[in-house]
Amino acid sequence: MKENELANYAKVALDLAYEGGAVLKQFWGNLSDIRDKELVGDLVTEADQESERRIIALLQRTYPAHSVLAEESGSHSGQSADFLWVIDPLDGTINYAHQYPVVSVSVALVYQGQPIVGVVYNPIQEELFQASRGGGATLNGQPIHVSTIKVLGKSLLSTGFPYDRLQNPDNNYAEFCRLTDLTLGVRRPGSAALDLAYVAAGRFDGYWERGLKPWDMAAGILLVQEAGGRVTAYDESPYDLYEQRVLASNGLVHKAISEELVTISKRK
Repeated sequence: MKENELANYAKVALDLAYEGGAVLKQFWGNLSDIRDKELVGDLVTEADQESERRIIALLQRTYPAHSVLAEESGSHSGQSADFLWVIDPLDGTINYAHQYPVVSVSVALVYQGQPIVGVVYNPIQEELFQASRGGGATLNGQPIHVSTIKVLGKSLLSTGFPYDRLQNPDNNYAEFCRLTDLTLGVRRPGSAALDLAYVAAGRFDGYWERGLKPWDMAAGILLVQEAGGRVTAYDESPYDLYEQRVLASNGLVHKAISEELVTISKRK
């Protein structure tokens, strides 16, 4: 792919994130329609829906042949199987509904199965994370890099819990408790896209989660990779956007986290 083509895709991803972010600002503190989807706690609001509607409308005007995978409306098949835009119009809906400002718009372009452009934008805190394949990662235009922590005991991690955690024994509780004991702490901010962005920026040394969808992690995965970090499955095998689990880190504590996750999994 030519450099100018990638730059054009990155510019469009930025425009899409800003489009969605403007909607989230508009509805911040002014929601009138908050409801559960299929699972209790898996919320959707008019902000999610309007953000996604405007993002997809702009995207389809710009690249009508490209395919789209979005959280609220699902798959929109285009003529090109190579290019897939993966959209989360509001990651952190529970946070958003409670005006807890850890929320984001996540936009990624996946080319032949691999993210090549990623944007994670928190419009409430005005933090814009961007990455392009081979071009590094930035926060508000400034280069970012993963942390240099080498020892698990000195690390700060993040994670999340699936919406079906009360019914599903595969719920991340054992991993959370174990890694809390082995580290300086484990945070649970509530936006997977921002968790990954924070690993890229060196705020967290590692992150793992299950029950994820491609729109939760596609942009963030690229951010971590371009910031010098590592992204795999729990067992250090190659990650899969559709496998619902991911482990991301600065690379230095990756193996130690992986070993704990695999050990706990075998005990279940």
